[in-house]
Parts: sequence; C-alpha cells; structure tokens
Amino acid sequence: MSLRPDLAIIAGHVSPGAKVLDVGCGDGELMAHLRAYAGADARGIELDGANVSAAVARGLSVVQGDADADLANYPDHAFDYAILSQTLQTTRAPDRVLEELLRIGRRAFVSFPNFAYWRVRWSLLWRGRMPVTAVLPLSWYETPNIHQLTIDDFRAFVGERGLTVERAWFLNGDRETSAAAANFRAEHAVFLLRR
Repeated sequence: MSLRPDLAIIAGHVSPGAKVLDVGCGDGELMAHLRAYAGADARGIELDGANVSAAVARGLSVVQGDADADLANYPDHAFDYAILSQTLQTTRAPDRVLEELLRIGRRAFVSFPNFAYWRVRWSLLWRGRMPVTAVLPLSWYETPNIHQLTIDDFRAFVGERGLTVERAWFLNGDRETSAAAANFRAEHAVFLLRR
C-alpha cells in the first residue's frame, strides 16, 4: 500500500499497537495502513459523508464529525496519537483544534502545505495569482483552505504556546528535504508535537 508522503512519515513513526485518532481521516487510508502494519487501534473522524462511508466499508471505525466542534467530546489523553494531516488549514479555529488534539492525544502529528514554498511565492510574485501546485491542486475558489500558513508561522505558533516539537520533517514531493531554509524549500511539513 503506497501512502501519500506525509502519511508515510506519520505511519513510520507511530508506535506498534498505539491507540490513534485520525482527525480528517478522509477515506481511512492511513488508518487502514496503521491497523495492518502497526497493529494500531485506529479510529477516525471525518466531515465528508462519502469519505466516512468509504472508510466504514473498509471495516474502519470512523464517525462523521467536524474537528472544529466535535473534538471536545473526546476524553483527555484517550489516544497515544492524534493525527491531523493536511487538515489544519481547513479548520475555522486552528488554534483551538490544535489545543484539542494535544488534550486528547499524548502526542499529535500535524501536516500541512507550506504557503511560503518558493513556487507558491513565484506564482504570486510573477503571475499575481493564487498558486495551483501538486500540494495545492485546486483553484482559489475551489480550495477548502481558509487559513494559509507557512512553516515559520507554525514554528512561531508552537513556540508561543510552549509546545514541544519532538520531530519535524520537510518534504519536497515525496522526498525529504533538510530543515535549513525549509520555509522556502519545502512544499509541506510534518510535525510531531507534545505538551
């Protein structure tokens, strides 16, 4: 099973047998992988009904819900990992969603597209238009992204809240790139956080 690059990083760093909540789990691709290859007790929450149906059809435990409203229903430290992959920028209140992730999970994986990536900057500077890239494939009027952020924005956000970054990965396509100048060179990022 071939996972999207950020999901592959997350899957490679979830402890075997861990209890996992995948927030914005889509059709359950990561959950299925974690269940099959890490023996994880994986659960999911997803806004889109068609994705919920697809995940349930795979035999996964997924409920339809909204990360902005429904994470409050989960008890403290109910999971080893709470995962929010390519979803933070689509939430109405990303700061509250992140707080909830770290309340219900002992650790949180967060991945997001980097709006400071050089091709995004180039598109804005030279074309004067919102970018369409492999990581940001939709036009401005179709995208679910409502809070564009950069790697440096996220680092500052985490630092201001006193959260610990256990590890961070920066990706260019399916290849990892160094942390040096990641805000300029990386298309997307994955962070592993804890309080």
